[in-house]
Amino acid sequence: MAPPSSNQPADAAEAAAAGAISKVLVVIAMQTEALPLVTKFQLVEAPAEESIFPKGAPWTRFHGDYKGLHIDLVWPGKDPLLGVDSVGTVSAALVTYASIQLLKPDLIINAGTAGGFKARGAGIGDVYLASDVAFHDRRIPIPVFDSYGIGARKTFATPNIVKGLNLKVGKLSTGDSLDMSPHDESAILTNDATVKDMEGAAVAYVAEMFSTPAIFVKAVTDIVDGEKPTAEEFLQNLISVTMALDKAVTEVVDFISGKCICDL
Repeated sequence: MAPPSSNQPADAAEAAAAGAISKVLVVIAMQTEALPLVTKFQLVEAPAEESIFPKGAPWTRFHGDYKGLHIDLVWPGKDPLLGVDSVGTVSAALVTYASIQLLKPDLIINAGTAGGFKARGAGIGDVYLASDVAFHDRRIPIPVFDSYGIGARKTFATPNIVKGLNLKVGKLSTGDSLDMSPHDESAILTNDATVKDMEGAAVAYVAEMFSTPAIFVKAVTDIVDGEKPTAEEFLQNLISVTMALDKAVTEVVDFISGKCICDL
């Protein structure tokens, strides 16, 4: 767990020393996914001129206090050239790295939408807590490098959250494409994934590097092995499924409030 910063008030520093969670970092990929949580937690946007991030980075941070927790919500912002959400593993890894270094969270929540597999029991609007993460598009067919490319790892175990909130649990597979090539499909099946996204395994890689516990809350917008085209179904369900994501993340944060990492 991150040590308390020197400018923390004494009670926050004492809580951190005792193992209590006081600082939560929410990493989220899209503005549509982020804004309902900004409203729910009554977060305020950090002005660009006061940004903690390097000059030129489009990353956006919202922050505030909620039920005894300090919450920082970050998203990679808009692509400076094209004006679309900066989705994908590179943007997610960069903003996660910078946020860990500068904000020193006790816990990371990577929240977002995902594709689900009906063969694994996923349905539109289902919300999953990821038990494992891996990549499905980093193919390096050389011994040992192949395992590095897949990057399979367990997420931070939260048995009490799973039990207390009755959340579904499944494995998460990450890649930089919204659609699924035959090679990706084979890798996802090998990863035994129930849901697929475009940032989770990258966030997990950075979080593990800096020994920061991270959990992954994913809401299903589209059925990857269904009948509808992925892009069409994703856009059709994004707004309604974001509401389910908002509800689940709020419940997780409410559960975390006042607890220690070991209580999750």
